[in-house]
Amino acid sequence: MINTIARHRRDQENGEGGFTLIELLVVVVIIGILTAIAVPLYLNYQKGANDKAAQSDLRGAVSALEQCMADNGAYPTAITTAGATTGCTTGKVTLSSGTAFTYKPATGTTPANYSLWSTNSKGSASKFYCYVSTNGGSIKTVANTNAC
Repeated sequence: MINTIARHRRDQENGEGGFTLIELLVVVVIIGILTAIAVPLYLNYQKGANDKAAQSDLRGAVSALEQCMADNGAYPTAITTAGATTGCTTGKVTLSSGTAFTYKPATGTTPANYSLWSTNSKGSASKFYCYVSTNGGSIKTVANTNAC
């Protein structure tokens, strides 16, 4: 035993200490397995976060449109891509990165209700979120913009 310890010390002094190739390969394989597990989980969390961003943007748009109705007596006739509401002095719709938004007011010069859809291109491909002002309540998850 003392000879083994002495030989080990001599090897370290001569610069021959360190890990074997097998030990290094085992560590690399373990890191690879952990990465293979972690990356798909991370990507799913990202998609979920982008879906939640689309829902949050839709809730913010509902608040802005309801504020417009309270201040002006009618909903806006359109919403620009920059988020400005046409025919409304208050309320601006803010969208997150990747969120697509559709506003469909009721027909007429002073819309009395509206429908909204949103989706996020970085989120789940088949998730659309819908809100109809005549129904009120919560935001629904639908398969496409026609299913609202």
